[in-house]
Amino acid sequence: MVTFTYQARDNSGKLVRGDVEAPDQPTAANTLISRNLMVVSLKPGSSRKRGGKRYQGKVKSQDLVVFTRQLATMMDAGLPLVQSLTALEEQTDSKVFKPILHHVTEKVEQGEAFSQALALHPKVFTKLFVSMVEAGETGGLLAEILDRVATYLEATEGLKKKVKSAMSYPTIVCVIALSIALFLIVKVIPIFADIYKDFGAKLPGPTQVLIQISAIIRSYFVIVIAAVALTVFAIMKLKATNRGAEIWDRIKLRLPVFGKLIHKIAMSRFARTFAALLRSGVPILETLRIVGQSSGNILVEQAVGKTAASIERGDNLASALGQHAVFPPMLVRMVSAGEQTGKVDVMLEKISDFYDEEIEATLSGLTSLIEPLLIVFLGVVVGSIVICMFLPIFKLNQVVQF
Repeated sequence: MVTFTYQARDNSGKLVRGDVEAPDQPTAANTLISRNLMVVSLKPGSSRKRGGKRYQGKVKSQDLVVFTRQLATMMDAGLPLVQSLTALEEQTDSKVFKPILHHVTEKVEQGEAFSQALALHPKVFTKLFVSMVEAGETGGLLAEILDRVATYLEATEGLKKKVKSAMSYPTIVCVIALSIALFLIVKVIPIFADIYKDFGAKLPGPTQVLIQISAIIRSYFVIVIAAVALTVFAIMKLKATNRGAEIWDRIKLRLPVFGKLIHKIAMSRFARTFAALLRSGVPILETLRIVGQSSGNILVEQAVGKTAASIERGDNLASALGQHAVFPPMLVRMVSAGEQTGKVDVMLEKISDFYDEEIEATLSGLTSLIEPLLIVFLGVVVGSIVICMFLPIFKLNQVVQF
């Protein structure tokens, strides 16, 4: 396959530029003509490897959500898949997403299934996305499935935004507090230390400790920064291993206050993903495999894997889930009710909605609680440094020798 760079005009006369992949120039020209484009120029470019290794960068979640929703709307209106993909490729402003959509469109034009074309870009289109599209193609319900995928992505993205919004304020305040403390230690304390040298007497204990800390940080600043960076790097490397990820996720679930919030987020993601895949007609074992991989928590992933093994042995879903403490009793009971009524996907959707409401309520409560705590934290950090430095002045008659 050769990549041809083209310039063409569409039906409105607008000049369009891009690349098209084809075995030869006549085939490339015919491909452009089939898109209702009038070719102005067509030049051979470089060969492109299958799989799209040249596509670099990260596609924003919002771009993927918009693409999926618009594609579902276009297909529901009766537009052909290739025409819809071409229109979305031309209107996207993302320099990262545009060539990926172009490649997917070319593969579909060449006869590949839409799901197979998406699977060539696993960093953009997850296994969940591809499996649901594949199920939609098999059942002839691609437009409906894409609508479900868009709804799922919107709900997931909305939850992420709520969590990020709630956590951004305390993060900013903590960074500001630590920055102020570092500035005082490095720049202000040495000035006071030079003044107190002339006192000729022993300084209060807290002041001496703070001056020593300041001296150590200033003398070994590069080493301290390197040690902090090395510690962070070591933690990241440890988290990249299976054992490290398991330990980290276990610690997160046991954190006070935040542990319950993280658990609710994991259960909401589990239930919503499970419901979306089941409703799309993906087989139960394949569904469990995808749900485990997309859970975001290795403990949940391990429990889902054992659940799949139990189902293969003949257990029902509720009893298989009930064998693992990570799944709350309420979730297990609702899944059991869903199995009895034949509406497991509906129950899972309700579970996800319930947890989303719980998460929102928890985040609102945390926001209200965190604000005064952060003010106290800021006051304690900065105030302690200031008080330690002014202690000799408060006890001037004790530390000054005449």
